[in-house]
Amino acid sequence: MTDNKVIPFNPLDKRHLGESVGQAMLKQPVVPMEELKTFTGAGIYAIYYTGDFPAYEAIVERNKEGRFLAPIYVGKAVPAGSRKGGDLKANPGKVLFNRLKQHKRSLEEASNLDLKDFHCRYLLVDDIWIPLGESLLITKFDPVWNKLVDGFGNHDPGKGRHAGLRPRWDVLHPGRPWADRCRDRDETEDQIITEVKDYLRNNPPPDSNDLITV
Repeated sequence: MTDNKVIPFNPLDKRHLGESVGQAMLKQPVVPMEELKTFTGAGIYAIYYTGDFPAYEAIVERNKEGRFLAPIYVGKAVPAGSRKGGDLKANPGKVLFNRLKQHKRSLEEASNLDLKDFHCRYLLVDDIWIPLGESLLITKFDPVWNKLVDGFGNHDPGKGRHAGLRPRWDVLHPGRPWADRCRDRDETEDQIITEVKDYLRNNPPPDSNDLITV
């Protein structure tokens, strides 16, 4: 007979801490990306898509009628000092707003996306909990722009540094001027669309925002 061990609940277990941060973010109001107002702080965020780009039908289905259950991308923004193990009390400034503003610009520049089809949630978080919350949300939702179509969060590498391959995101959604200067990839837009559809078929977006796992 197998002895089933019951593991005592530990509220300080990193998984439970991550769930606490992630659940708090998912309770935040959804804001249209085109209506973002400036704010101060660092934290985590999720971006949602509701448009008609053919690769994302499974995502749009989960986000229709104001449900917003399937982020297409999850990210974080931390103060510069935190990345280098600096002062934990460093003033974050507008780092989270500026990160979302960068994403807004990328969406505006993409030739086959419309900014009005994007919404976001975000949560201001103390520095130490930001990576934990982001990791939990990515594990929960498997957002396609995090897991398969890389490059949405990339910056312009700068003058003379465009020798690398064009990000897959920019093959699928061309328009960012700096990405046009990168080297061509072998994959075509149609090939990546097929991959995205297969990915979403094999990793269907969840039917709930519930992060609690057993």
